Amino acid sequence: MNVGVAHSEVNPNTRVMNSRGMWLTYALGVGLLHIVLLSIPFFSVPVAWTLTNVIHNLGMYVFLHAVKGTPFETPDQGKARLLTHWEQLDYGVQFTSSRKFFTISPIIFFTFLNPLLDHKTLKRI
Repeated sequence: MNVGVAHSEVNPNTRVMNSRGMWLTYALGVGLLHIVLLSIPFFSVPVAWTLTNVIHNLGMYVFLHAVKGTPFETPDQGKARLLTHWEQLDYGVQFTSSRKFFTISPIIFFTFLNPLLDHKTLKRI
């Protein structure tokens, strides 16, 4: 029996990315990261976009693929301890809307970002 547990999911990690407003929050977080990087005086716009992309991709790699377990106490007898967040997402079912979103969003971000960069300036770095 779980005393003091307010959720009805066996593992809340499985449904958190499908919660209402999560995708909008994700996009706003990336936008906020970019605005913070733009506020640093010695970063040009192409460098800020590149850093936004790199920080986003590294953060999502660590969050989705490197960290195992769950921050919640789950009654699944330790099964979630061995799984990454990507493996726990939607109970491991492939091709769900949240998995498609997190697969496509970095690709769209890079495709949108690539024409904006000044490749001549970045080659000198």
